[in-house]
Amino acid sequence: MTPGQRAEARIAELGIHDPKELDVEAIAFDAGVSVRYEDLIGCEATLVGRGQRAIATIRHCPVRGRERFSIGHELGHWEMHRGRSFRCGVDEPALNLESSVVLEREADEFASHLLMPKPLFNPAVLSFRWPTIAQIQDVADAFRTSQSATLIRLAKVDSFPVIVASFGPQRLWYCAAPHVPRRWRLKSVLDQDSFAHELLTRGTESPAPRKQSADAWFENDDADQYELLEQCVPGMPGRVLVVLYLSDAGMFDVEYDPDVRWRAK
Repeated sequence: MTPGQRAEARIAELGIHDPKELDVEAIAFDAGVSVRYEDLIGCEATLVGRGQRAIATIRHCPVRGRERFSIGHELGHWEMHRGRSFRCGVDEPALNLESSVVLEREADEFASHLLMPKPLFNPAVLSFRWPTIAQIQDVADAFRTSQSATLIRLAKVDSFPVIVASFGPQRLWYCAAPHVPRRWRLKSVLDQDSFAHELLTRGTESPAPRKQSADAWFENDDADQYELLEQCVPGMPGRVLVVLYLSDAGMFDVEYDPDVRWRAK
């Protein structure tokens, strides 16, 4: 099973049917992991185990969603990488998107599925046509997860043709829904015509989806023939969190071919 499948199987075994029941400390305890909170220096969380018991030490954080994700992350290490000790430097999947460390990505996937299992998460987001960032924040509040973790889960659950990205002047990371055609090449530098550039340079937010020319975001020569929906809010200091919906059906009128990269249907 994949890390995500293992996490969701665990949720099913526990008979959890409501986000309110996702008590991550209790889930960890049931798996043999005791959770402690300390003012850690130099890392976000540690995991030390022996036999069938382990202790996960989590750095105190004012954002409860980040603490919960750290617990889920360490529980993922315990479930999949038992026999090792870990000192994890980050507690957000957004930051691990910049990492090539396979074990950290696996622990992130486990945590995302554990805290936002698809049978519970999908009904929450599918009640919206094109979820605004505010609506996603409501979902995050219900699941007690961070905004960035929830947005990344929105992309990976693949219920919307969405791309989530973080930019300074340049692209820092991005996550695209699996069914977004791979031919669409996201720009690596913010375009001056994008709403995100306006937010970064002038502080003007665009928290609801607004129509935008696709050539503000993609390098493809034919991008100016299409429109998408863009919304953006401030992220970490000096960064912008961007959500792009491929709302133009024409952007899917191509079929990917591994030999020629893409071809028209």
